[in-house]
Amino acid sequence: MPLTDRQQQILDFIEQQVFENGLPPTRADIVDHFGFASPNAAQCHLRALARHGVIELRPNQARGIIPLQTHARRRVGLDGLPLIGRVTAGTPVLAVENHEDEIRLDKRSFRPVPDFALRVLGDSMIEAGIHDQDLLLVHKTPEARSGQIVVARLGDAVTVKRLRRRGRATWLEPANPNYPPISIAAGDDFTIEGLGVGVIRTRLE
Repeated sequence: MPLTDRQQQILDFIEQQVFENGLPPTRADIVDHFGFASPNAAQCHLRALARHGVIELRPNQARGIIPLQTHARRRVGLDGLPLIGRVTAGTPVLAVENHEDEIRLDKRSFRPVPDFALRVLGDSMIEAGIHDQDLLLVHKTPEARSGQIVVARLGDAVTVKRLRRRGRATWLEPANPNYPPISIAAGDDFTIEGLGVGVIRTRLE
């Protein structure tokens, strides 16, 4: 049995959100977008789409609405981008270097192209538009210019900051006056892991 007009509209919306944001919508997003009177109405349509085999519903996940072999992915050639570890935008924390998940997006929309995504924790880069829980898209490179936003490693810890260089001095600058800059001294175990090339917002303002 083919999809109803409303089911097709909801499927198109889910695919559009994956294409534009790299993540599927929440059930609340669907309720708001289509003006449903209750979440139950949206859930009934989602269950029907799951029975048709065009989406997978993952219980107990806010964004557990996964389109399967979507027309949008085939049309624009979306790439799978690994979401690895977590990185703080406040105090550095130990890196967790495992492949946690995968997001879908068109890498060609970014220059240079991203190689992986990291979930940001904290608010020290908020004035640069990077918020707590955002996904930072990262181009893997050991080089960056002064003024660029980087993922930097200090020992076994990683952090997101703006790289600053002046003469022989190097430091990592937050984008929040509540946090101090981090000075890099000669002999420190300091490495640039990558360059921030884009942000995917995961929370509504």
